[in-house]
Amino acid sequence: MTPDQLITFATVAEHGNISRAAVALHLSQPAVSGQLRLLQDEFGESLYLRDGRGVRLTAAGEQLLVHAERVRESFRQAHALRDALRGLERGTLRIGASTTPASYLLPYLIAAFHKRYPDVTLTTIDGNTAEIVAALGSLDIALIEGQPSGELPSGTTVTAWRDDEIVAIVPRGHPLAERQDATLDEIGGYPLVLRESGSGVRQIVERAFAQGKVAVRVALEIAGVEGVKEAVRAGMGIGFVSAMSIRHEDGMLQRVHVGPAPLTRRFSILLPHADTPSRVAARFLELCQDASILG
Repeated sequence: MTPDQLITFATVAEHGNISRAAVALHLSQPAVSGQLRLLQDEFGESLYLRDGRGVRLTAAGEQLLVHAERVRESFRQAHALRDALRGLERGTLRIGASTTPASYLLPYLIAAFHKRYPDVTLTTIDGNTAEIVAALGSLDIALIEGQPSGELPSGTTVTAWRDDEIVAIVPRGHPLAERQDATLDEIGGYPLVLRESGSGVRQIVERAFAQGKVAVRVALEIAGVEGVKEAVRAGMGIGFVSAMSIRHEDGMLQRVHVGPAPLTRRFSILLPHADTPSRVAARFLELCQDASILG
């Protein structure tokens, strides 16, 4: 039994899925499976069971998880201490970002950070808001859409960041294409293309329709911003995206502001280990809050 095996076990238990744990650990799926197999052989009984596409811990696995999580947290604190002692000359920063920040804000932030601290290694993962919140245990900092729902790891702080408008998008030639804005009642008269469950945009849209008591006619549910945009181009219905995601559109899609009150949300920055943050995480947080970086 090795510390790496225990850390891998704790990460698999956190994600409930070997492939997602492999992404978080920056390992191949066979490498993660191999470590689990060796650990299980060491104990001589099943620590987990396959459950559809995921895994479920056995009673023995649940007992081991308590110790594995302690080992993982000790290693994380040791790494944070190492990075603090080294200053910002070296170190690693693990960033998670939900779909919109990952696509339209994070590249500029990483470029600015790399220019200031070229020897810091940056690793990133992306997903929808729910997926990033679920991965907080293996991250140093995360950028998400809206406020996180559900329980956060102990010691996590939430910092309100910047506002973003959600707009409706329609294909060129659509009856609303020449409009600057439209009400929810007008938009609700057409089929809609919505993001997958767990998406921050979808949560805001569904909340607005529910508060306005407007029926939702879902023509298609699809993952990702680009998936929504392509479905709208194909004529499947009206979609909803961040206004910043169509800054460079070629004219095939037209934005329609939702009125009378615009749909807005606030991005948040999560610091999972605020009690013992690494210097690189603290510096990245400062950079995110520098208005001159993103304009």
